[in-house]
Amino acid sequence: MKFEDEPVPGYPLPILPGHTSPGRLERVLRAGQFAVTAELAPPDSADPEDVYRRARIFDGYVDAINATDGSGANCHMSSMAVCALLTRIGYAPVMQISCRDKNRIAIQGDILGGAAMGVCNILCLTGDGVQAGDHPQALPVFDLDSMSLLETARTLRDEHRFLSGRKITFAPRVLIGAAENPFALPYAWRAARLAKKVAAGAQFIQTQYCYDVGMLREFMRHVEDLGLLDKVFILVGVGPFKSAKAAEWIGTHVPGVHIPAAVIARLKGAQDQALEGRRLCTDLVQEIRAIKGVHGVHLMAYRQEETVAEIIERSGVLAGRVPWHPERDSTNTNRIAS
Repeated sequence: MKFEDEPVPGYPLPILPGHTSPGRLERVLRAGQFAVTAELAPPDSADPEDVYRRARIFDGYVDAINATDGSGANCHMSSMAVCALLTRIGYAPVMQISCRDKNRIAIQGDILGGAAMGVCNILCLTGDGVQAGDHPQALPVFDLDSMSLLETARTLRDEHRFLSGRKITFAPRVLIGAAENPFALPYAWRAARLAKKVAAGAQFIQTQYCYDVGMLREFMRHVEDLGLLDKVFILVGVGPFKSAKAAEWIGTHVPGVHIPAAVIARLKGAQDQALEGRRLCTDLVQEIRAIKGVHGVHLMAYRQEETVAEIIERSGVLAGRVPWHPERDSTNTNRIAS
């Protein structure tokens, strides 16, 4: 098995001193390029082709692919399994880890196992409560939360030991991430919470959906006031709507998603609401790109994954850069590539 610190044809970004992983996402971020990540909805299937078919939609447009971990407390193929399949081909996965379903023993094992397979990015989440999903009778664990999970991952990587104190012979080389929501109450507390996550070990942040750029700018001003702009990479969550009705439903039923009335009105006024939803998302990406301290976008196009290429292409945020593509970079197959 080859590692990413070896020369990669067609992928010139080097691994520099200070990098904590050999992954492409960290190299893109530290090179100052605008990063694009996307979310892959794991299948309700044991067929690996179901994963590959979903990943191929993103070829040449994203720098990393998030593999969700029982999001919404619903059961799907595990994040670990999705990441294992993606690394076989050369994709760069972000392994999401939820504290809901596993204790610290299992979580630490997953971090080591993921890194051994070539997963170089992890996203630390507390996780939704079981009552939100399709198995409300399940017993939640929550041995850790997102903050203590961040500290755990950093301990494994930087101190080369488990939480028990036992030594690790080869530490995981990973970029550690967390989630944040600038659009949920209490607004004034959100930047301070981000600061705590950075202190706990977060190197990159993926936010909740952004549909109010004014609120995002205010959040980023608070982030700058706290001196965090040079300490964490922030990727802002975006996603298209299929219709005004869908936007209204999400704004009402999905906690923490703020959708201004002007967005609903714009969709309602369009002849083709799905097309307008993609145009809206493109406009948001372009506005977000211009905000100081924003390092990329995280596209969450649930059941609309085929729109990601169009949105990124039309937004122009890649500025001619073409992220990894399995056909173009065929020499990278079976590399550690996340």
